[in-house]
Amino acid sequence: MTNVVYVTDISASTDDKEIKEFFSFCGKVTAISIEADGADKKKATVTFEKDTAMKTALLLHHTQLGSSKITVTGSANLDEHNDPTPAQRDGDEITQEEKPRSRILAEYLAHGYVVGDAALEQAVVLDKKHNVSQRFLTTLQSLDSKYKATDRARATDESYGISTRGKGLLFGLNSYFEKAVGTPAGKKIAKFYEEGSKQAQDIHTEARRLADLKKDQAGGSAYRASGLEKVFGKARCSATTDSAGVPNANVPLSPQGAASPAADLDIKVGYPSDTKTASGPDSKPPPSM
Repeated sequence: MTNVVYVTDISASTDDKEIKEFFSFCGKVTAISIEADGADKKKATVTFEKDTAMKTALLLHHTQLGSSKITVTGSANLDEHNDPTPAQRDGDEITQEEKPRSRILAEYLAHGYVVGDAALEQAVVLDKKHNVSQRFLTTLQSLDSKYKATDRARATDESYGISTRGKGLLFGLNSYFEKAVGTPAGKKIAKFYEEGSKQAQDIHTEARRLADLKKDQAGGSAYRASGLEKVFGKARCSATTDSAGVPNANVPLSPQGAASPAADLDIKVGYPSDTKTASGPDSKPPPSM
């Protein structure tokens, strides 16, 4: 099967919805089946709409999901490059598939997932090899020019649609337009994409910036923004996260309640004595960042 990854070693305690959300960061998921794999494990088959999303998912091999490190396999070779040339865009939405893989892994980190430096370094290598970051920057510059051409006041949030395009969503386009208003944060964003991430630490830095955005949108609480309040109760995150809410090294977290760019799909859940179909969320994913 094409555009499919096979996931094993998932803890039986990991919620099926969380599994779906986890892989939706890679791109649009068209189908996912989850079933028991022994007494204490689950396994899943995840089908993506695009080949690029499937290859991004392969980077998640040995990444922490819930209480265990998962195994992700597929038939694709990450070194093969057949990412399609971006088609004429019908709107301003930036899809997950258009983003550099280093950026997607930064989003995982910002949401409380623990991604190993080996995966981060591989994402950096692939982005450079296939010139993904430069293509993505070109897309951002094109959108930026479009909004600069408007007659609205350039210095306000509204001129870039921040208020009307979902100010509360971490993955809205608004964060990219920070660079257009010349803010210090905006300059850092431009540098990240113009120069490309050099190493895993650059991705951690970008993840902290995303976590700060999420913190601001959650009323200034990194603990609440990361979803830990739902898991552990109030004010108990200092040992597991830094000041921005990004996980400390080697401290696995289960990011319950974290928003993700999950797409509409059916989750087929199979167990030895029972098979049923549970529908995923009815809402569409927030605009991609």
